[in-house]
Amino acid sequence: MSNTPPWKATACVLCENNCGIEVKVSQNGQRIEKVRGDPHHPASKGYLCQKASQVDHYQNSTDRILFPLKKTASGFVRISWETAISEIAQKFSCIKKDYGGEAIFYYGGGGQGNHLPGEYASATLAALQAKFRTNSLAQEKTGEGWVSAQMFGAYVQRGDFENCEIAVFLGKNPWHSHGLQRARQALREIAKNPRRALVVFDPRLSETAELADFHMQIKPGTDAWALAGLISIFIKEDLINWEWVKEHTINAETTIRQFQQFSIPDLCKTCGITPQQLTELAKRLATAESIAWHEDLGVQMNRHSTLVSYLHRILWLITGSFGKRGTQYIPNCIKPMLSGNPNISQRSPVLEAPIISGMVPCNLVAEEILADHPARYRAMIVESANPAHSTADSKKFIEAMERLECTVVIDIAMTETAKHADYILPTTTQYEKAEATFFNFEFPNNYFHLRHPIVNPPKNSDVLDEGEIHARLVEQLNELPDEVEYINRKLKETGLENFSKIFEEAASKNPKINLYASVVLYRTLGQLLPNGLANAAALWKIANKVAIRSSESLEKAGLKSKLENQGESLFYKFISNPHGLIFSKEEPDSSWERLGVNNQKINFLIPELLDSLSTLKVLPTRHFKNGYNFVLSAGERRAYTANCVIRNKNWRRKDKNGLLKINNQDAEKLALKNDSEVIIETESGSAVVSVEITDKIQSGHISLPNGLGMDNKDEDGAVSRLGVALNELTNSKHRDPFAGTPQHKFIPAKITPL
Repeated sequence: MSNTPPWKATACVLCENNCGIEVKVSQNGQRIEKVRGDPHHPASKGYLCQKASQVDHYQNSTDRILFPLKKTASGFVRISWETAISEIAQKFSCIKKDYGGEAIFYYGGGGQGNHLPGEYASATLAALQAKFRTNSLAQEKTGEGWVSAQMFGAYVQRGDFENCEIAVFLGKNPWHSHGLQRARQALREIAKNPRRALVVFDPRLSETAELADFHMQIKPGTDAWALAGLISIFIKEDLINWEWVKEHTINAETTIRQFQQFSIPDLCKTCGITPQQLTELAKRLATAESIAWHEDLGVQMNRHSTLVSYLHRILWLITGSFGKRGTQYIPNCIKPMLSGNPNISQRSPVLEAPIISGMVPCNLVAEEILADHPARYRAMIVESANPAHSTADSKKFIEAMERLECTVVIDIAMTETAKHADYILPTTTQYEKAEATFFNFEFPNNYFHLRHPIVNPPKNSDVLDEGEIHARLVEQLNELPDEVEYINRKLKETGLENFSKIFEEAASKNPKINLYASVVLYRTLGQLLPNGLANAAALWKIANKVAIRSSESLEKAGLKSKLENQGESLFYKFISNPHGLIFSKEEPDSSWERLGVNNQKINFLIPELLDSLSTLKVLPTRHFKNGYNFVLSAGERRAYTANCVIRNKNWRRKDKNGLLKINNQDAEKLALKNDSEVIIETESGSAVVSVEITDKIQSGHISLPNGLGMDNKDEDGAVSRLGVALNELTNSKHRDPFAGTPQHKFIPAKITPL
């Protein structure tokens, strides 16, 4: 009999796609030795990129935290879980008593592919009566989400790239950043088909742009001018699909009229392309049967980001790109990424910033803490997030952390944020527990993948799943409902098959059951689940909600509505399919049913953003004051970058230090050669970096990759840093006026050769 360990199904955790993979695990059960694409995964179907092959470097970080830690005057010391939970609960209770629960801030709730912590954290926040929170989505997607809610009454982001005639990418390089299943295969398929076309708006000649039929190589930060110009050409050339617009939208004429104020040549001159180029593109788009569109961080972390999201969606509508095969759709998500509620009913306590989809803008958090204001935040929980590294002006965030009365970090590694915490609670990695992503956006057949634990925590470590951590916190705060004992007693008497009935009976007696549902489920259902799947218990409630709103779609996917409890059946389907499963099947036009607007009419008009169109008449300056004559794009996705998910530097086979890309002409003026060292300086800071000279970037434009600048512990214990910590160069004041998202892709900078 062979001792070769079997291949185990799981998923890559290094980007939002979470492609299915199969791995072989070492004999001690701790290392991932081999990785291959999972042919049984319903979405990725065996696809594998170079990032996925390196997931063991995530699993076996040298910065791993193995025990609960408490900061003392002499540094961090190991403490027991009992001590940690007791002291944290006591300190938070005192802050709640003195200042109210709203003084306790929550940052996180779902790292890359790690989304169940947020479900369990909701119970802890309810126990503390904490009301303010944020996560990385407020760095990127909230402006887009607010626009989408205003127009569609739902979060509409994705396009059907499998079936579209034309694919349009705006500030997006799927070759490296993915965002669609089987990204590189899909791009090649579009590029090779003469009946299809690929359109890319990008200042760089990216890998995706090299495949494009139309590369709109605009100047950095001029996307709003380019899109306004494209809309204006649609009007001038009478290319608008008025029949579709009149049938499916409202306020179209009022909105479109506003674009008559622009000079198309002026707009084109600003963004560096010709009216002829833009006209040729407009005519091609106008003749297409179907267009799929996608915007991403290149515009969402740039100037006019919310306005760009609006102009982008106007283009969807004037081309009829919604609710049919090959266009934009509303997927049947397990849990929507952003709210479809267009109202901003809540604002931050100090700066009164709009809170979109329940999230405070990330780059305002430090200011809220540092303000001399009675309503400032006094304590913070940070979970599966690293804001001391990822938010603009990171030094200010660290300063803010030092002012807080108590900071708790729940994470697997000694991150830049954890170093400044009062308590660190170590959790299991994504491969040591049941975990999932809610970024399931496929259509018309949508899938969900609950990943099973496949490796063991390190020997002699003392780490816990997030479900266990939050259950202990709620218990220590004396908020766990007494009915938990009743549920467990009844389960012993009648068996797991009666769980739904028992849970609902308990909830009818005590409304707190639903308030603390995640930890109640963890303490009851979770303890009876097989194969270490306790952390998946929170999915039970989510599965039931999906069944209520989408019974017919589930039935088409094989979950018959005649079953006594379709939601419970869905839950057990999740936990019994380690490769993932298709849980929902739709018709191409079913997106119309998910619109949250009256009479299924999409709304063109957002007055606040129409008013801001006038800013586009003011031409942007190319050069800046004080010698800042370059535009730095901070956070380029490259072959070996993965945010800060992988802290082990050894995974980088190329571009290990993160070279600064600079145009040939600019390099010549500065007498630079490849690998020459320069000082890059912004108004916030400076760094020394080596350069890569390339003709794929425009003169005046420079870029640095994401995922670097972390202090990593080597195998021998020495600490070293690779590359630039980008947010030591950014400024939190440079943010979108509507959503507060940062302008990481448009940073004035200057370069001095060494």
